[in-house]
Amino acid sequence: MKALTIKQPWASLIVYGYKKYEFRSWKTSYKGKILIHAGAGIDKDAMNKYKHLNIPFPSKMIIGSVDLEECILLDDKTNEMIAKENEFIYGNKKRDGYAWKLSNPSLINYNKTINGKLSLWNVSIPSSVKIHNF
Repeated sequence: MKALTIKQPWASLIVYGYKKYEFRSWKTSYKGKILIHAGAGIDKDAMNKYKHLNIPFPSKMIIGSVDLEECILLDDKTNEMIAKENEFIYGNKKRDGYAWKLSNPSLINYNKTINGKLSLWNVSIPSSVKIHNF
């Protein structure tokens, strides 16, 4: 299955349903289910901002999955729309590149350390691993 490595707290914010857009400098034509891999990197300022949510922020592991619905070119109008949707998560920062629209977040209990990779990458997880939908 395809996976995407994301720094914390952004990875957890995605799988717990707070963050519905992931921002990338590159476009993808892929649509469908992707696994969210919490990488080793941490955004310390953002961790402090979101620690009151009381969600776990593990690292170096697959923590959930989402459906990648579409890849949207960011312009002023799209940036404004995303900021208005949830200013607490996205702020008013103008971004360049692409917004990957995500839906159907699910948690995965797979406590195996895995090193992340750049871009979308392939990973296999056992079929016995349970996915917990909200």
